[in-house]
Amino acid sequence: MTFLALLAFSLVRVQYDGGGDWYNDPDVLPNLAREARARVGLEVDTAQVVLRLDDPRIFDFPFLYLTGHGNIFLSEEEASNLRRYLEQGGFLYADDDYGMDEAFRREMRKVFPEATWVEVPFDHPIYHVVYDFPQGLPKIHEHYPGPPKGLALVHRGRIVVFYTYNTNISDGWTPTHNDPPEKREAAFRMGINILVYALSY
Repeated sequence: MTFLALLAFSLVRVQYDGGGDWYNDPDVLPNLAREARARVGLEVDTAQVVLRLDDPRIFDFPFLYLTGHGNIFLSEEEASNLRRYLEQGGFLYADDDYGMDEAFRREMRKVFPEATWVEVPFDHPIYHVVYDFPQGLPKIHEHYPGPPKGLALVHRGRIVVFYTYNTNISDGWTPTHNDPPEKREAAFRMGINILVYALSY
């Protein structure tokens, strides 16, 4: 395992235009950071950083997080900067908080117009790198009929964007939604897998 356990870093929440609530549940990244520090020893700051995708400072951070309920809009500069970031080893985790799916997929076509979303198979390391999820993503919240899906955009054999749909993993990182303990535990375990995978591959 090659993740940077000894180097301090921060988690970045992506701010975007379009009207979607990029800012919802502001405690989720700090809570995930605390769990990652306690469970796997990552030197992750418990204060989140908020950046736009056209900000050159995104290149200083290994992990971006994007969520929301509604519309998302990326300018050409934001899409171009995000592509460079991902091609140079960065990672974007996007969690549909219900209602952002159509807009998010549309905007990601600006970033990688040649790429196709693929469903990540259950034997992939992202489901096993720390905790085992032999059936793939846990279902934290029911938003749509059917199972949850872990989707990816892959560049040169590496997942650069991991997108969780119909589960809302990050809602389990906050007590706000009164999820039962087993749901919150599953959410934190999957979140730590995502984070460690992003730093390891």
